[in-house]
Amino acid sequence: MCKKVVSTFSYSWKKKNALTSAQRELNLPPHKLITESPTRWGVLEQEKAITQSCHLLPTWQDIDVLEAITKALKPLQDFTDALSGEEYVSVSYVKPVLHLLNTNILKPEEDKAGLCEDIKKRVLDYLNEKYKDPATDELLTMATFLDPRFKTTYMSPEKLEEVRSRVATETKALEEKTATDASSTEDQSERETSTAPVQLKKPKHSLGSFFKKCSSAPPKQQGIDMELDGYLLMVTADSDSDPLEWWRLQCSHFPRISRLAKKYLCIPATSSPSKRAFSTGGNIVTSSRASLKPENVDRLVFLAKNLNV
Repeated sequence: MCKKVVSTFSYSWKKKNALTSAQRELNLPPHKLITESPTRWGVLEQEKAITQSCHLLPTWQDIDVLEAITKALKPLQDFTDALSGEEYVSVSYVKPVLHLLNTNILKPEEDKAGLCEDIKKRVLDYLNEKYKDPATDELLTMATFLDPRFKTTYMSPEKLEEVRSRVATETKALEEKTATDASSTEDQSERETSTAPVQLKKPKHSLGSFFKKCSSAPPKQQGIDMELDGYLLMVTADSDSDPLEWWRLQCSHFPRISRLAKKYLCIPATSSPSKRAFSTGGNIVTSSRASLKPENVDRLVFLAKNLNV
């Protein structure tokens, strides 16, 4: 029914003018009706204007169905829009959002039945099944733990020790990899400068160097455990704060864990950012620019996504 209504206004300029006049008369937003799409709806908002300017009148049953669908799916649209952003951390929000949907927004009401409650139940079943995969659940748990706004809020107490152990193991591995990469870079730099004349200078010793020899740094594993304890004891960050900015400010206190946090918190929560990148590429490589070299396309996409013009 919605598809037929939209197509009626799409192919007739008289109907479009009638709809515009009805919107103005009824003080409705001057929105165009959205062509058939699985993720968007536009008929219910303009119901009165459509009734006034079209022979295809939605019945009360149609309106009931549209209202039930809108009531069930509107919160999902808001959360999907928020999770699809790419200019802020989003992956650590997935677990909290799932918890909120299960316990509040989409929780079926026992004393109610009908299409709306059925849609809510089906959506919850789908989402819970989708994120039940152990690898996905592990990734989301790590991201939520490393977000100073949430930490262990959405984690069962019996799972905390397992997550701590995983964080410690990955932090240690990341530190060793960073040290190896730095060592190889330093060796390469030494080889490049080995042919240059070197002037040997007698090293100067400061007073601090004598005490440095006496003091012993804590073992690597002990240092990671101390950072984890300190991180969990800190006050949870405000929900509107930027976790990456928080880690930047606390980097000197948690140098090891902050590297792991950056690794996880840069992951987008949805595939929308990558789809936008593909759309940008499609807008660049058109029929009139089909001979662009791949490396030039890469540069143009990079510039389009990173230049604020």
